[in-house]
Amino acid sequence: MKCLILAAGYATRLYPLTENFPKPLLKVGDKTILDWLVDDIDTAGAVDEYVVISNHKFACHFENWSKTKTQKITVVDDGTSTNETRLGAVKDIQFAIDKLGLDDDMLVIAGDNVLDFSLTKFMAYAQAKNTSCIMRYYEPETKKLLKSGVVDVDGNDKVLSMTEKSPTPATNWCCPPFYYYTARDAKLVQSGIDSGCGTDAPGSYIAWLCTQTEVHAMEMPGSRYDIGNLESYEAVKAEYKGIDR
Repeated sequence: MKCLILAAGYATRLYPLTENFPKPLLKVGDKTILDWLVDDIDTAGAVDEYVVISNHKFACHFENWSKTKTQKITVVDDGTSTNETRLGAVKDIQFAIDKLGLDDDMLVIAGDNVLDFSLTKFMAYAQAKNTSCIMRYYEPETKKLLKSGVVDVDGNDKVLSMTEKSPTPATNWCCPPFYYYTARDAKLVQSGIDSGCGTDAPGSYIAWLCTQTEVHAMEMPGSRYDIGNLESYEAVKAEYKGIDR
């Protein structure tokens, strides 16, 4: 299995902290955000390569970070240098697939999220389902739903529909940026792009994919800490206690 880490954003809401430094490499406690994610995922022993998809501006930072790790880490530079010229998450995924010739099951995650639960639980769920999978959590605030992916599911976790940033969210099930693609479905990313699925938000591909094949949604077994601005970053640094296994 490959783990694709989406890290090509510019985190403009965290300026000046991230003006010349990538958000995933900010420290929370004694580790960077990316260290928390990779070290946790690696405990499952299922991932043989981590692919960090970066923009050109920050690629050197990820290259330097990769040298501190024992895992096999490949940094892919998508060639963009500004927020205005970014490819978008779905095109970044396809860029990495093409550049590295990937043909594997894939765990695809945003590289800037802090979690208090282990992603290995999600990996085990997806492998048991043997389908592409996402996660979901109940979000009571409509304001947050309007800015997120929202999913409707049946009683067996099967995704009935998914939308990204809909003005009329169908449910309160919000989708964090963690996805599992089967190797079969990873081959369909370009088809999704060609069919007109959105490319900025990573969930847009899943919104298209669930109209083509079966996708399941696991209820998130813990909390995700959002670092959206300098104030929330300071709060997470003060509050975060690590991963509960």
